[in-house]
Amino acid sequence: MAEEKQIGDRLTNLTPTWEIANEYNQENLPSPIKDNQIFWLLLIEELEYRVNDADSSFNWDAHGWVGGDYRRLWLKTDGEVNTEDGEGDAEVQLLYSQLVWSFWEWQAGVRYDRTFGSESDGRAFAVFGLQGLAPYFFEVDAALFVSEDGDISARLSVEYELLLTQRLVLQPEFEVNVAAQEVEEFEIGTGFNDIELEMRLRYEFSRRFAPYIGISWERKFAGTADFAREEGESVDEVKFVGGFRFMF
Repeated sequence: MAEEKQIGDRLTNLTPTWEIANEYNQENLPSPIKDNQIFWLLLIEELEYRVNDADSSFNWDAHGWVGGDYRRLWLKTDGEVNTEDGEGDAEVQLLYSQLVWSFWEWQAGVRYDRTFGSESDGRAFAVFGLQGLAPYFFEVDAALFVSEDGDISARLSVEYELLLTQRLVLQPEFEVNVAAQEVEEFEIGTGFNDIELEMRLRYEFSRRFAPYIGISWERKFAGTADFAREEGESVDEVKFVGGFRFMF
């Protein structure tokens, strides 16, 4: 009987399960996983010198973003400056990005183009795009542009990174531009404007710095090619490139 009484006393002194559960409220729980942190990236993918028998130029292509895993603010820019006459063009995009499914995000924002040299002009666009990683690790960037005058154009770029070694990377890239209307002041014709194929071989001293060499081929079509011929420009050209890639 004494032993049974001791067991009964122990059971009586036990804290009820619901009282133990109530102790684990939000204040007593450890901090949750930090999945709302803000990150950022700046990638200067191309900072290069291009040359062939006819002319040479300095080119750049860079992008950066700030945000979390689901929403980001993007900045993209690319451009070209001719080393002989100083003429060139530049493009800047500011975009809001939202993850829609794994590895893919839709983007919307604004774009501004500027030509400079003997004749300077600029125009703005609304941008609607989709960017992500396709099967077999192809990086895809597709965008639709509507200018301030209602002109519609689109661009598709695809690139791939082939690791020859842990540091040596071969990067092919394809880009095509199309337009629904002719824009004479920017030498853009209706239909397919141009395609560009590029191949770069870089050596990564680290993930943050890599020199590279490569080759670029560009072909203009239809009305865009006609505008180029009127200006005495080539419609089919190959250039050798050399430059640096930086990541911050």
